Amino acid sequence: MISSRFSKIASWVYLATLYGFIFLPVAVLVLFSFQDGRLPVPPFNGATLKWYGEVFADSRLMSALGNSLMVAIGSSLVACVLGFCAAYGLARYVLPASRLQRGLLVAPMTVSYLIIALGLLSTFNWVGISLSLWTVGIGHVMINLPLCFAIIYASMGDHQKNIERAARDLGAAEWQVMTQVSAPMLMPSILAAFFLSVTFSWDEFIIAFLLSRFDVTLPVEIWSMLRSGLNPKTNAVGSVVFLVSVALLLILELIVFRRTAKK
Repeated sequence: MISSRFSKIASWVYLATLYGFIFLPVAVLVLFSFQDGRLPVPPFNGATLKWYGEVFADSRLMSALGNSLMVAIGSSLVACVLGFCAAYGLARYVLPASRLQRGLLVAPMTVSYLIIALGLLSTFNWVGISLSLWTVGIGHVMINLPLCFAIIYASMGDHQKNIERAARDLGAAEWQVMTQVSAPMLMPSILAAFFLSVTFSWDEFIIAFLLSRFDVTLPVEIWSMLRSGLNPKTNAVGSVVFLVSVALLLILELIVFRRTAKK
């Protein structure tokens, strides 16, 4: 009886410590974004929405926010399309060195973003491509493509082959099987890959910093603000980034995972 009670208490202490370790920094960030003072440090002087007003009135921040959304959505769409095509080809056809190809496709997941960014920067300079949001998008496609491929490829089972075979027997062309049969069956996995890619791209800094010049994304703009010191405005921007990331994950949970669980 005593050991059972002790185990229960220990479990609750462990959970509280775990979630506190994960969420305490975020809670402090959000709390001091409402600080009625010049510095986001204790003591808390009272709540105000002044800093959020300054964030949304800052044209540079709003431009960087729009750039981040554009790059995140665009690169995620491209990564999902390429990931789906690669997964479909490697899962449905016998290709030479297919295991090697799968390994090469997921290999960028094991490489540091810094190494990828430096490699792309050298390549763009060598080819003569000017740095812009396009180059940032290419970098984000490169880091998100392996994720999209892995998620979609893992969900392609034998039961889908039977449905695809039936569609071919009924006269469907290969592109119709791919777009009108396979893609709808894999839509939960495709959406999961898309939303996760958007989340990763949305707050990615290293690639966006090294591969952009004049038009920057929100994390790079936040870094520029931090160079002049801390203030509650930077906390407010960080809180906006965090809330958008949480919203994307909630959408992923509500639209994709729960629908899959019901099926």
